[in-house]
Amino acid sequence: MHPPHQGSCLCGAVSYQVDGALKAVTHCHCHKCQKGHGAAFATYASTPRSHLVIRDPGAVLKHYESSPGVLRQFCSNCGSSLFWSRTQGEFADWISIAAATLDTPFSPPKQKHLCVQQKVAWHQILDQHPQVE
Repeated sequence: MHPPHQGSCLCGAVSYQVDGALKAVTHCHCHKCQKGHGAAFATYASTPRSHLVIRDPGAVLKHYESSPGVLRQFCSNCGSSLFWSRTQGEFADWISIAAATLDTPFSPPKQKHLCVQQKVAWHQILDQHPQVE
């Protein structure tokens, strides 16, 4: 059994707990992740939805459908990007968590880069993690 992971948005209005392992750590370089995070790429760790408990007492967690069937969830108070998920298909039971919103230590065993063909020109990928177009 893995110890639970805790996380929150910048202002603390939304918090969450993951009761289980975080898997499929990806650094996504697609244009939508760049825009959504205001950064060269977004890093996500995934878990089954059943392992995630979200606390949103002020009902500030909002979503945006960035592509058909793809939801991005964020705090409407501070703008923190928190979750990414598909509403249909093979991975509809999984949710991806913006790894930088974790408040507890996390050391992923495996990582990979996605959508590297959309990578910003000013960033170089220097690590040895696999790169997927």
